[in-house]
Amino acid sequence: MIRALSTVFVALLGLVLLAAAPVQAAGESGLAQRLAGADYVLMMRHADAPGVGDPAGYTLADCGSQRNLGERGRRQAVAIGDWLRAQGVTDAAVYTSPWCRCKDTAQGLALGNYQVEPALGSFFETPAQAAAQTRELSQFLARTLPGKGARALILVTHHVNIREFVAENVGTGDMVLVRMNRRGEYISHTRHRAPG
Repeated sequence: MIRALSTVFVALLGLVLLAAAPVQAAGESGLAQRLAGADYVLMMRHADAPGVGDPAGYTLADCGSQRNLGERGRRQAVAIGDWLRAQGVTDAAVYTSPWCRCKDTAQGLALGNYQVEPALGSFFETPAQAAAQTRELSQFLARTLPGKGARALILVTHHVNIREFVAENVGTGDMVLVRMNRRGEYISHTRHRAPG
């Protein structure tokens, strides 16, 4: 009898604690609010594209010559767009690397039209360009952030670009919320793993 009462008491206590625990709705993460400001940008690595690098002889003008999103990557891009909308991100200026796997990721997000930005292009094969291209990215951000209004600024790029900018390796589809200064330079970041 005492054992039965203690089991009921523990179960009721568990329900009370569960009811009292704070519940964070998807839109309450603060992501959309931060991105509405002029000092945050969301950088994301393109969705899953099987392989490493690009085939020999590829060109940016021919998607068929590049490493592209696989079926998993196409589904992942859609899931990321859904996740962003669940966070309250519905109005975004989306910029992407010239590589097709990034453009296809940007399209899969379904947050509106995207624009190609050369400063987001990969320097995987030319690592000596990392510092110069990162400076170009900072200059692009310094020009773009003040005029974006309350729209979120989302950049779809590559692993090497994000690693150079925030000093962290990220997986496919992972995002980093980056706080910037007025010169478009890195201050801090928070990583958001790709949903699913």
